[in-house]
Amino acid sequence: MNCSRPLPGIGPRTGSRILAEIGDGTRLASYAGLAPVTRQSGKSINGEPQSRRGNHRLKNAMFLAAFASLRDPASKAFYDRKRAEGKRHNAALICLARRRCDVILAMLRTRQPYQPARPAPSMPQAA
Repeated sequence: MNCSRPLPGIGPRTGSRILAEIGDGTRLASYAGLAPVTRQSGKSINGEPQSRRGNHRLKNAMFLAAFASLRDPASKAFYDRKRAEGKRHNAALICLARRRCDVILAMLRTRQPYQPARPAPSMPQAA
């Protein structure tokens, strides 16, 4: 995958590891163990903790890439928003890794390089 601008936090080695592990990329978050799982016993539902299943090498690569991407302003803003929602550090990083799975799938599906989100145009101030 030759991109003019790589996804923040994913360099050549991490990208190679991710591509080797995901294959065609369908159900990436579930395969990596980053998708929440509902555990239900009878009528009670026990939250949605992170799955202990999945490919641990892929989950580790996504987690480390999410951690490395905290230098990127957009990733840092997402992480800070999750922390403000009350999530702990690791939970916020898992949320960021899950979001990055969605970005990787979109890149694979559209065969387009990473395009950072453009900031919303600011509205002119009324006088």
